[in-house]
Amino acid sequence: MEERRGRWGFALMAAMLVAQLDAAAAAAVVDAAPVEEGRRFRHAYAAMMYMGTPRDYEFYVATRVMMRSLAKLSVDADLVVIASVDVPTEWTKTMKEEDMIKVVTVENLKNPYEQQDNFNIRFKLTLNKLYAWSLADYDRVVMLDSDNIFLQRTDELFQCGQFCAVFINPCIFHTGLFVLQPSMVVFKDMLHELEVRRSNPDGADQGFLASYFTDLLDRPMFHPPSNGTKLEGTYRLPLGYQMDASYYYLKLRWSIPCGPNSVITFPSAPWFKPWYWWSWPVLPLGLLWHEQRRDNLGYGAEISVMVIQAVVYLGIVAVTRLARPSLSKLCYHRRPEKTAVFLHSMLKLAAAWSIIAAYTVPFFLIPRTAHPLLGWPLYLLGAAALSSVAINSFLIPALAVLTPWLAILGALMVMACPWYSDGVVRVLVLFGYSVACAPAIWTQLMKVSGSLQTLMEREVFFPRIGESGEISELNKLY
Repeated sequence: MEERRGRWGFALMAAMLVAQLDAAAAAAVVDAAPVEEGRRFRHAYAAMMYMGTPRDYEFYVATRVMMRSLAKLSVDADLVVIASVDVPTEWTKTMKEEDMIKVVTVENLKNPYEQQDNFNIRFKLTLNKLYAWSLADYDRVVMLDSDNIFLQRTDELFQCGQFCAVFINPCIFHTGLFVLQPSMVVFKDMLHELEVRRSNPDGADQGFLASYFTDLLDRPMFHPPSNGTKLEGTYRLPLGYQMDASYYYLKLRWSIPCGPNSVITFPSAPWFKPWYWWSWPVLPLGLLWHEQRRDNLGYGAEISVMVIQAVVYLGIVAVTRLARPSLSKLCYHRRPEKTAVFLHSMLKLAAAWSIIAAYTVPFFLIPRTAHPLLGWPLYLLGAAALSSVAINSFLIPALAVLTPWLAILGALMVMACPWYSDGVVRVLVLFGYSVACAPAIWTQLMKVSGSLQTLMEREVFFPRIGESGEISELNKLY
């Protein structure tokens, strides 16, 4: 009966998955970073792209999604990517031909702050963002990080002055979105400030620009003139142009009183950016980014890999069921009594590692930028398939091995529930669920250990001292 339930569970999960699958600085373009011919606008939305991090591909995908979402909003501006020379040619070609993005190729700016004690290596090339001031063909540029989600058009930002940014932190403005007036004079002055190692608290673009525009906190708030004219000077931007996702997680709704609620940003831990498949339902807004990708870019690159993985997992389930007697023979072949204790320890270790691998290996095999509604079912299918190897190899009760699987599924359902009044209630419910599940998981893990102990003591596998070494009739079957 238990085996039948297991088969139905695998079949149901498979059906669900199949249903969802559809030179430095002086030589670095100082004379200008000319934009390709055919420019139609006086303004631009720009992002940067460079190589050298473990997440280069994810940022490439994120940049394309953001630019396509802007194009879908019919913004009156060019879309520009400032790409370092080491960005793969096929990536820049795709952005030019498929996304209609103007790609400006630049040399990486040398970061003079690498020796600072607090320097983070992932910020090494973020100073490339300064190239935005070299886009002298434009009157105004909105410089963006790739982790922005646009909820509506923000073309009124092009009316702002020479530099405008949002203060997410009460004292330090955020460089995930800022408005600038390109100027070769300012650009060359910034390069000079890099050479003389201007004070930079974090060694990245954030710290450099905060030290360069020191008086922004005292500047007036930006309000776009109704007649469409451009302002002069520097301004603070309303918080609605950089709504930190963490504000949403507290109330599970937006409550930003100042400025239009236009742009969401995710200045969170690097591994919880919204494009990762595990970002939802852990972070409720993760699904919003993936919905923008689905509408604008699709998941063609990931779907084929995920289909192959799903087929492999289903094959593993079938093979382990058919090969159960042979696997048992490998695991429980007769051994002399004097080696029983050692074998018991090794057997427990092998079983433990096989269960751990069942829950970790599928997580790392799934393409990182897959849609969560595809990634999580594939993970659950993979975990169940690899758990079946442990179940059938070591003859462990299925429920004991699959209890963590059921707990993970329940946690996903708890987090995905849309009816919480606020984020605090959501966290408390999840905490209560975890506390309730912990004893059940521990009990089932003890059953795994007990099951292995029982199997080791059976005469069918290990004859007792003084007994004949003849193979029993039951053991002959294996």
